[in-house]
Amino acid sequence: MIALIKALLLGTLLTLAGAGIFGSAGTSAGFLDVHHIMIADHGAYWSWPLFIVGTGLAWAILWMMR
Repeated sequence: MIALIKALLLGTLLTLAGAGIFGSAGTSAGFLDVHHIMIADHGAYWSWPLFIVGTGLAWAILWMMR
């Protein structure tokens, strides 16, 4: 269970970094569907498919390290 919580944090960091790079370049990155979101007057780029894949990858790596 702790590995999943760690994986959610790592998946979030990967998504913010990857979507930020693609979004600032002005592309939606095709399947990744990067879009701009506003949270309390702060803008960020987000992608649900990238978050799910990043979390799954991080969870698998953390699970294998255990």
